[in-house]
Amino acid sequence: MNLQAVYHRIKQNWSYAYDAETLHIRLRTARGDVQRVRLLCGDKYDWKRTNMEIDMERGVSDALFDYWEARVRPPYKRLIYRFALHDGEETVYYSEAGFDTELTPQYYKGAFDFPYLHETDRIAPPEWVKDAVFYQIFPERFANGDPSNDPDGTEPWGGEPTPKNFFGGDLQGVIDRLDYLTELGVNAIYFTPVFEATTNHKYDTSDYFRVDPHFGTNETLKTLVRECHARGIRVLLDAVFNHSGRQFAPFVDVIEKGEESPYKDWFHVRKWPLRIEDGVPTYETFAFEPIMPKLNTSNPEVRDYLLKVASYWMDEIGIDGWRLDVANEVDHQFWREFRQTVKKANPDAYILGEIMHDAMPWLQGDQFDAVMNYPFTNTVIDFFASQEIDSAGFAAAIGALLASYPAQVNEASFNLVGSHDTPRLLTRCGGDRRLARLAVLFQFTFVGVPCVYYGDEVGLDGGYDPGCRKCMEWDEARQDREQLAFYRALIRLRLSHRALRTGGFRFLQAEPGSSSLAYERWDERERFVILINRGGRQAGFRLPAAGTEWTDALSGEAVAAAGGNLVCSLPPYGYKVLRSKRV
Repeated sequence: MNLQAVYHRIKQNWSYAYDAETLHIRLRTARGDVQRVRLLCGDKYDWKRTNMEIDMERGVSDALFDYWEARVRPPYKRLIYRFALHDGEETVYYSEAGFDTELTPQYYKGAFDFPYLHETDRIAPPEWVKDAVFYQIFPERFANGDPSNDPDGTEPWGGEPTPKNFFGGDLQGVIDRLDYLTELGVNAIYFTPVFEATTNHKYDTSDYFRVDPHFGTNETLKTLVRECHARGIRVLLDAVFNHSGRQFAPFVDVIEKGEESPYKDWFHVRKWPLRIEDGVPTYETFAFEPIMPKLNTSNPEVRDYLLKVASYWMDEIGIDGWRLDVANEVDHQFWREFRQTVKKANPDAYILGEIMHDAMPWLQGDQFDAVMNYPFTNTVIDFFASQEIDSAGFAAAIGALLASYPAQVNEASFNLVGSHDTPRLLTRCGGDRRLARLAVLFQFTFVGVPCVYYGDEVGLDGGYDPGCRKCMEWDEARQDREQLAFYRALIRLRLSHRALRTGGFRFLQAEPGSSSLAYERWDERERFVILINRGGRQAGFRLPAAGTEWTDALSGEAVAAAGGNLVCSLPPYGYKVLRSKRV
């Protein structure tokens, strides 16, 4: 037995409260090394009456490890435990004290100890998020509903985007197109910044309390939110609290008065006066962008100002949460206070951080509800678009991702396949709509919250910024209507079946050298088996059919199970979503 590979610790993604009464316990072992794991657990103050043995389930795997999981309801919300590992030849007991070949009669000695299940410590994303399908809107490029507020030099709709040009998109344009979004089926919108700024992307905020005049007014936004809520659509705004814009009044004052400015400590100044030396500002910025000075969120005045911003848009406009730009570069204490402010205004608000790496330090119940799942994005692109990895590599990467976070975090993760910061999915797929559809199919049948980047559903393409920020195509003759129908069908499928939103997940077939996948989603009522052939040759599948009366969930056609197995072949770039009621 490879004991060097065995790992567990309390809290974070290894032992955590899933709900008010249930603990999830995970253990890592070397892949394929251990046949069985038992969790030996009980209450440390009443061991004789509460101790039990639970067979742990082998859940996901990555390239090197298997991850075992058990769900426990401690009768008194406390739990001590150790693991019994079996490889077919020997049994080894693992506790906080290490490994032993014999089980100590002193059950409490060296045991892992989950002291108490505190509701206030539990990571608890809003329940509505699990049922959400988001649509991301870049306001300047979605729709022009009010030409009277167009910036000077606005270009005709549909022209070639550049980093600096404008096409007149605004909030009234979104209001005018809400019927389209309702017909598409989405029930949440994430807007990139709408506050006053000088650029077309608005990530250089000038006034945090004012909607950009080129987008409308605060009242326009309030109307938009009200109209969205009337349709069952939640609204998420983008908060840029890592940095402001160059025209932000306190920064303008610092530029004018230097060290005499009362706002000099609102920013991180390395050297006076403020200037650019060899392409690097003498003050901290986002990256090295001089028009985006970094805010000093440890300054009480800055902190209070930004928390008032958060409260204002929730109290006055009624938004449903925040997406937080460059969230990993802001101090943790600010985000803790931000969470308290936001949840006080709306306990059901969704707090989403932009973090592109391991985000566990921000996901412990005191800061964010979830993060933008860019590791998911990269893995999907690597398999479906660039085809850099095979099915086994894809399954291993997805397994590692799922093992990285508690289950409720995975269920609320913001899963995207493209955004305003990446090339569009269709472009990454080399213009092959078949590959793009397979990627989106996985996105909508995977754990987490899918997000559609505006225009992907009608076939927009485009490279990295500014190409990915084209104007939305509203001419139906120029839209990919077949692609639109595909998105509508997937959204309808996901929202109609809870197993696709909160059910279990595991791979059934993902072999080295293969380009085909089979995986399942299930809950207590139904089971889905999804088959995908990413390759250019026909692919065969033979899988155990645990349910009865299988149907194609997209077409409604009956699917026969022969000899207790689902036997199926898919053409190149083909797919099937099979559904059965559990018996």
